[in-house]
Amino acid sequence: MTAGGEPSGRRILLLVPHPDDEVVACAVARRRAAAAGARLFAIYLTTGLPPTELAWPWRRAEQQARLARRRAEALVVATRLRLEPLAFMDWPARHLKDHLGEARALIGSHLRAQSIDQLWVPAYEGGHQDHDVANFLGAQLRREAEVLEFPEYNLARGLRTNEFPFATGHELTLPLSDEESAWKRGLVALYRSERANLAHVGFAREVWRPIALYDYGSPPHAGVLFYERFHWVPFRHPRVDFTSPAEVCRALTRARPGRMVDRT
Repeated sequence: MTAGGEPSGRRILLLVPHPDDEVVACAVARRRAAAAGARLFAIYLTTGLPPTELAWPWRRAEQQARLARRRAEALVVATRLRLEPLAFMDWPARHLKDHLGEARALIGSHLRAQSIDQLWVPAYEGGHQDHDVANFLGAQLRREAEVLEFPEYNLARGLRTNEFPFATGHELTLPLSDEESAWKRGLVALYRSERANLAHVGFAREVWRPIALYDYGSPPHAGVLFYERFHWVPFRHPRVDFTSPAEVCRALTRARPGRMVDRT
């Protein structure tokens, strides 16, 4: 940790579940790290879009163009963030849990090849199932690098942005200056294809901590998770993830039994 409270890694790898999470979770933390001399890398773990077959039938022909647009936006943002992309995976959103072995091997190989000393992951908070899976992947690699987690959004006590569902006592908050907040807003605006999905992004602070020890056999918190908040919709809407938290937990515990977290 630096004197200003920022993470102190020198060669940092960010696991990005979807292009835009690198901004929502920790854009300013990354900016400060780069200014302090750190070198920053990213692996984009999914395309950010659900599979073609889940799109409205009349929009399926647009899928490749939408994928190309999302990746182009990510590359522009990466340049602004001084972030070096190492890989863009072709796995669709909501399906990272189906590629756990491949993902872990990929991340591990880049950790070693780039001499990574710090791994940044989204929090295990139920914001999106792919965020929770990325957190799990980070936990499996904690012996190879220090792992930090950053919250994005959750429904643990109503909608919370950049706030963990529960505290461990090791949280550090980075308050954003007016200039940093405006800069982050500008980055979010570069993801024009995701404008409708980014209304909940927070611009007052970013928060991080060493990754907690989670029980991945249980949902991140009691009650409705953010990604299941529209499960009441009576038809399969393409923008609604109808995956149950129990299904995600089963996938993670099949890969490796979880560990209990101390919530006291």
